[in-house]
Amino acid sequence: MMSDQAASLRRKLQISKNPREAKTLSFISGKGGVGKSNIALNFSLELIKNDQKVLLFDLDVGMGNIDILLGLNSDKTIIDMFNEQLSIHDIIETGPRNLAYIAGGSGLSEFFNLNADKKDYFIRQYMELVQMYDYIIFDMGAGATKDSIFFILASDECIVITTPEPTSITDAYGMIKHVAANQPDMPIFAIMNRCGTQKEGEKSLERFKTVIAQFLHIEIQMMGILPEDKMVTNAVRKQIPFILLNERSAAGKAVQQLTENYLSKSREMNNIGNASFIQKLKQFITKEV
Repeated sequence: MMSDQAASLRRKLQISKNPREAKTLSFISGKGGVGKSNIALNFSLELIKNDQKVLLFDLDVGMGNIDILLGLNSDKTIIDMFNEQLSIHDIIETGPRNLAYIAGGSGLSEFFNLNADKKDYFIRQYMELVQMYDYIIFDMGAGATKDSIFFILASDECIVITTPEPTSITDAYGMIKHVAANQPDMPIFAIMNRCGTQKEGEKSLERFKTVIAQFLHIEIQMMGILPEDKMVTNAVRKQIPFILLNERSAAGKAVQQLTENYLSKSREMNNIGNASFIQKLKQFITKEV
């Protein structure tokens, strides 16, 4: 009991020193298998290297694998928080570079079908986090379900992952169309993964941006590209984030550049408006999308 009280006091002191609210980012994709979770993880680690405090939240239903990519075993998941009436602080794990993360778990689909009491409980718990971190990052599942879309639309920004593959481009376009239709002012960044060469990747990303502008009449931010790199596959097999396995590799240098690009553009845009993530989430869950 005393240790719980001491931990609570430390959190309150931390909050008093940091009155800003965390920026909420959603990593999304139109289809699975494009490397979204791996990029979200390595991007989070690189943000930390840039003196940002990050919480990575695995909400990828059916494919939740942040703990696997880290080679760590998670004692608790978001579902345990509800089933055992835990504090959200009890389910936060710590990874490399002091990365805070919340594992998804096999029962994650239940999270998007909460009753009113559990939704209120989640919101109360989440409110304890927003002043403890600079960024809270949701690794969302591929596509958009009726329930998970609320978390995407309530975020401050979205980062879309695609590859040059035609089906991946088409699905990413559909995902952006759905987000923009429901949240026209949502700032959207795009990353082109698994590019054969730098030049090919840049051309693919530029074409993607042009198509979005032409047909959806919105401007997305080109965050950058990631090359096809065998080291990434090796890192996944070893369960070590590739930015830690070899930061001088092609993929390692690319994610460092992506992060630099993001921080520069995001600061220029200053996207956090009057409505917080919690306020927007409450609004969206009361209407159909």
